[in-house]
Amino acid sequence: MTMFEIIALLGVITFIIFGANVLRAAESEQSRLWVIPAAVCSAFLVWTLITVANEGLFGFWHNHVQSMWGIQVWLDLLIAFSISFAFLAPRARAQGMNPAPWFILTLCTGCIGLTAMAARVMYLERVHPIASAGPA
Repeated sequence: MTMFEIIALLGVITFIIFGANVLRAAESEQSRLWVIPAAVCSAFLVWTLITVANEGLFGFWHNHVQSMWGIQVWLDLLIAFSISFAFLAPRARAQGMNPAPWFILTLCTGCIGLTAMAARVMYLERVHPIASAGPA
């Protein structure tokens, strides 16, 4: 396996571990799940900085516009970002966060900003569980 294949496989494994933890965790245990997106965000930021240093700031664009699969992945990411942000923004507001800077960060950094936002919202909900309870 190449280094790229190993990293891609590790990404899938991380996704499965996170999903399994979300599915099995009791509500009280879910409050600790913020650590996973925080760690993933940090690792992905390091990988992204290395990638940008080696391939340039807009190297992703060529990747996404060179084939139908590239466009499919690009649109898939934009749809996933939109849905995720739509679910996170009200929770962020409930915790006193302004979602606008997080939207800009996500627009500029993709999953780095979105994952950082998710980790922050999850952490704040752990610290202030009453604010995250929502309307009855």
